[in-house]
Amino acid sequence: MIDHVGFSVSDYGRAKAFYEKALAPLGYTLVMEVNAMETGQPAAGFGSGGKPDFWIGDMSAGDATGPNRENHVAFQATDADAVEAFYDAALEIGAESLHAPRIWPEYHPGYFGAFVRDPDGNNVEAVFHGAPPEA
Repeated sequence: MIDHVGFSVSDYGRAKAFYEKALAPLGYTLVMEVNAMETGQPAAGFGSGGKPDFWIGDMSAGDATGPNRENHVAFQATDADAVEAFYDAALEIGAESLHAPRIWPEYHPGYFGAFVRDPDGNNVEAVFHGAPPEA
């Protein structure tokens, strides 16, 4: 099951305003805004029921062909072991490691995810939302 998707936009303010207006009739609102880890540029998460599952991110820090212009998809994992297995399997077949499996408290408590770059340069993640907090 897909947990969330995201892609880069060339004008963050314009895109954010567009999605806030266009998605409102569908019950989507701006749920969260963060700064992207790699670039420090803003990212906005839209969703319903308090869970952001559609993300946009500012690509203005890089050029149109650089690493800031990547698609992102996150697949929902059944547990932390499945996240680790995804990561190991992806690396075994040649994926580039972006972030090894770990807790990401900056997203929310219990967010356990791993990120890899697929052969076409896309950012692919596996995430489990119910991990216990780090000791």
